[in-house]
Amino acid sequence: MDGNHITPDKTLDQQGLLCPMPIINTSKAISEIHSREVLEVLCTDPGSKPDFEAWARSTGHDLLSSSEEEGSPKVFRFLIRKR
Repeated sequence: MDGNHITPDKTLDQQGLLCPMPIINTSKAISEIHSREVLEVLCTDPGSKPDFEAWARSTGHDLLSSSEEEGSPKVFRFLIRKR
């Protein structure tokens, strides 16, 4: 999924945190934005991709994009549109 052309309305930096904290904090942050707005989440948890896919399915929000940047540590970027 390509999110290069989407400008997020809010960014949540979760780098350095492990599951379940990025999901818990994302749930809180998404409740603070308006419907149809986009939340960008940055995290370094290697298990975050399946976690965010499952969370989006269970909550009904749209996971618009998931990408990763090489580096140490690897940074995962998710773009989520609030329903």
